[in-house]
Amino acid sequence: MQTVQSPTAHLPQVQEPRNDGVPLDLDWVASARANRSAIERRAATIAARRSVKKDWQAAWLCKAVACIDLTTLSGDDTADRVKRLCAKARQPVSPAILDALGMKGLKTGAVCVYHDMIETAVAALDGSGIPVAAVSTGFPAGLSPFPLRLQEIRDSVAAGAEEIDIVISRRHVLTGNWQALYDEMAQMRDACGAAHVKAILATGELGTLRNVARASLVCMMAGADFIKTSTGKEPVNATLPVTLTMIRAIRDYHDRTGLRVGYKPAGGISKAKDALVYLALIKEELGDRWLEPDLFRFGASSLLGDIERQLDHHISGAYSTANRHPIG
Repeated sequence: MQTVQSPTAHLPQVQEPRNDGVPLDLDWVASARANRSAIERRAATIAARRSVKKDWQAAWLCKAVACIDLTTLSGDDTADRVKRLCAKARQPVSPAILDALGMKGLKTGAVCVYHDMIETAVAALDGSGIPVAAVSTGFPAGLSPFPLRLQEIRDSVAAGAEEIDIVISRRHVLTGNWQALYDEMAQMRDACGAAHVKAILATGELGTLRNVARASLVCMMAGADFIKTSTGKEPVNATLPVTLTMIRAIRDYHDRTGLRVGYKPAGGISKAKDALVYLALIKEELGDRWLEPDLFRFGASSLLGDIERQLDHHISGAYSTANRHPIG
């Protein structure tokens, strides 16, 4: 077996300039459209294609691992659970598998937790270079008083979070109050300081793909470093049509401003084959630069277990049971 090389290993590892945002352009927002039938046809062509195989598939799966925000957002989270998750983030795939693939040093993109677990995660990840991401602003509904939401961001940054996943007020989108959404997002971005901010749109609650496109643009104009599909708590989370709508908004924003904004699908992505589909869509629509962890993340936990199982099959030729690849 040949040593697996990451599909974007040739790219320089540069630090992307942050998205400082631009003034709200309501004409640009109003011009955003989403042709649902065309979007669904395009999304269907990606999922229907024959996937990459053998060493190429293993390489793409390793790329997916590097882009995972390994997440635990449960009411029964404990310090020990978070510590185990952080250990998994440091060593996401069995050393024996990584040795066989020639992929030593692989780790996940981040660990995502609630505010109360930030200090535990920071301590557990010390020296690893893996950032801690915290969900904030009254996650998942985002309906707590606005001053409290801003203070929650500041508290999470002070506790050591380098990335903040905020939730927007869906009512601003549903009522078309784009100025209110812009102002809210800009204040949240300011509260984050040096920490990168991911704006969660909760797309399953926005009604239409047109609303998704417009909300994506407004959040980017207000300075979001990433736009993210979902909290993972809605009935409908990440889908390919929503993904296509959001990444085309990202492409439009980059074309007009020269600024790159990241993308994070979250919720419902649990199979390795699904991760390959999302990576292929990103590559074809945005290009190789967006396949690096500073511009693309999966919000997931169970996805990692299935990827490790597929990599084990690539090495051994036999499928192992899921309990051999625990998450935490």
